[in-house]
Amino acid sequence: MEEIGFLGMGIMGKAMAMNLLRHGFKVSVWNRTLSKCDELKEHGASVGESPAAVIKKCKYTIGMLSDPPAALSVVFDKGGILEEICSGKGYIDMSTVDAETSAKISEAVQKKGGSFLEAPVSGSKKPAEDGQLVILAAGEKGLYDAILPAFDVLGKKSFFLGEVGNGAKMKLVVNMIMGSMMNAFSEGLVLADKSGLSPKTLLDVLDLAAIANPMFKMKGPSMIENSYSPAFPLKHQQKDMRLALALGDENAVSMPVAAAANEAFKKARSTGLGDLDFSAVYEIFKVTEPSA
Repeated sequence: MEEIGFLGMGIMGKAMAMNLLRHGFKVSVWNRTLSKCDELKEHGASVGESPAAVIKKCKYTIGMLSDPPAALSVVFDKGGILEEICSGKGYIDMSTVDAETSAKISEAVQKKGGSFLEAPVSGSKKPAEDGQLVILAAGEKGLYDAILPAFDVLGKKSFFLGEVGNGAKMKLVVNMIMGSMMNAFSEGLVLADKSGLSPKTLLDVLDLAAIANPMFKMKGPSMIENSYSPAFPLKHQQKDMRLALALGDENAVSMPVAAAANEAFKKARSTGLGDLDFSAVYEIFKVTEPSA
């Protein structure tokens, strides 16, 4: 396959670009702080000076940015994608954004003659490193088919969901459920501990019960050790909760559980936990409120 561009060398982008390199893809990378590309360069990647430079060099370019403003910035700012995107080139935005942001990017890319695909992923650092992401794509089917060899390296399963916006919506629903589950899990760990039960035993029980799931098994042991190395930063989880709640407002869906979870993540951010893993929300529930 032709050289692939990759914009954004954060936790996820770096792992994904490295995975492509390991599987023999030629990759051209860019990050706002260019020094974050150094490790990729050591493994054979070329480095572009701007998103536009990467687009110019590569037929297909992937973006993995932190939030909607960052996703829009690489497209519309000086040196952005729109300066070089044209017929025959495709842009695949794998960031987690709202459907409105995806639609805005799609329209701008298509006006320049380019092809667009949104493809947010379910999974964090370890699945990204291992090529075990779940890819939720929507947009131009031709571009989806063309980029599938790369998706097959990056993920264990790819879904094509139709028109632009559907990928963003599916990802927000998934992350809303995940964030709500993490809050309930945290409450349960605290309740077990305060009730004189062993949180470690609770993990063993949950792992054998009907609600067993990889998140509890993966996050639980580190949570009870107060270890929150960021696989998925809490500030990004809170951003996704906020965007999911906005989607709920748009569709008149009552979401009291998600709203409560969002408040817990906001409280965690306000106490300086935003850059830690999203499982650090556990710390909020461990705090005993002073009696009035």
